[in-house]
Amino acid sequence: MTDFAAARKQMVDSQLLPNKVTDARLVEAMGTVPREAFLPPSLRGVAYMDEDAPVAPGRYVIAPMVFARLLQAAAVRDTDVVLDVGCAAGYSAAILANLAGVVVALEEDEALAAQATANLAANGVDNAAVVTVPLAGGYAAQAPYDVIVLEGSVDEVPAALLDQLNEGGRLVAVLAGRGIGKATLSSRKGGVIGHRQLFDAGLPPLPGFAREAGFVF
Repeated sequence: MTDFAAARKQMVDSQLLPNKVTDARLVEAMGTVPREAFLPPSLRGVAYMDEDAPVAPGRYVIAPMVFARLLQAAAVRDTDVVLDVGCAAGYSAAILANLAGVVVALEEDEALAAQATANLAANGVDNAAVVTVPLAGGYAAQAPYDVIVLEGSVDEVPAALLDQLNEGGRLVAVLAGRGIGKATLSSRKGGVIGHRQLFDAGLPPLPGFAREAGFVF
């Protein structure tokens, strides 16, 4: 039988700490929340490998190291309202719920949304709610958000999501490229959105974010 507590500690010690993940609150959350509880039974034994874990066709719980580095860059505070875009089975929302005041978790797959809601309840998370809507449009009803996290790579971040950032808000995403993707931090200051590349990263794509092909003569 897998010792999940030991596997979580090994994940922190071998994947997070050597890769510049030093935020104490984030490290504690990822060392506490049971990633295996959000995965299919067949994958629970490998829940703490540094890999994207498939939970539905084309949908993943993203790899721990990239996920942790994105959240660290977002600098989530305990008073923040967070939009978690593409929460899949709910693991990302559970981690964010340990860091933020309120989490709005978006999932457009109805079966995954139901699974995420059940998983969050089973793990005692009471400050995160799952909303079933198309991911690329965000959720303006609860905007503005202090932090927006995209749980997969995208060709570009839609203006609709950037418009939902609060003043001082941060959005983290991995932008797909022709080669390796780039983790990027977007932030709003004085009403202006700025962008900064963080590190190289590869993640599976989120649905609905593909750039429209331009007109070709």
